[in-house]
Amino acid sequence: MRVLGVDPGLTRCGLGVVEGARGRPLTAVAAGVIRTPADQDLGARLVAIEEQLVDWLERYQPDALAVERVFAQHNVRTVMGTAQVSGVAILAAARRGLAVALHTPSEVKAAVTGNGRADKAQVTSMVSRVLRLTERPTPADAADALALAICHLWRGSADQRLAAAAAQSVAARAGESARLLAARSSAGRSAEVGR
Repeated sequence: MRVLGVDPGLTRCGLGVVEGARGRPLTAVAAGVIRTPADQDLGARLVAIEEQLVDWLERYQPDALAVERVFAQHNVRTVMGTAQVSGVAILAAARRGLAVALHTPSEVKAAVTGNGRADKAQVTSMVSRVLRLTERPTPADAADALALAICHLWRGSADQRLAAAAAQSVAARAGESARLLAARSSAGRSAEVGR
């Protein structure tokens, strides 16, 4: 499975593509950052980010997109920019029919380092180790995007299996209810015929 991780931001949007599966070695396919100037119009910045995201989606053909879930910060302006870029990424993936997963920063940190409060240096170090990179990915936004993809490959597949099992259970219950209803209906018709 190939996952494109997106660490959303208006000034720097981290991108990282990782391939692999849980229980097998993961491979870094690509990592980078989309940059937009802070003095540029918001709409133009979002268009530039969308164009580059689409380029990555076409070039690397991921099976899924993992995006950092927007969380509360003291700086409302930063949260708004992050949310806007997240929306652009989700829309670009949805247009291609790709599965999209949102992971909180603490989920990502816990998945990659074992500590939900790990700092950026620890995350970057573990990303390098997990992906067997000879150099640490820079800037931190690219490392965070790779961490998102790793988290999704390790945790997302488990979540998908749980969701599939739950859906199968619901379908089985619905099938059983339909069989019981049919049996009752058939029993009622047999009773009427016997009169």
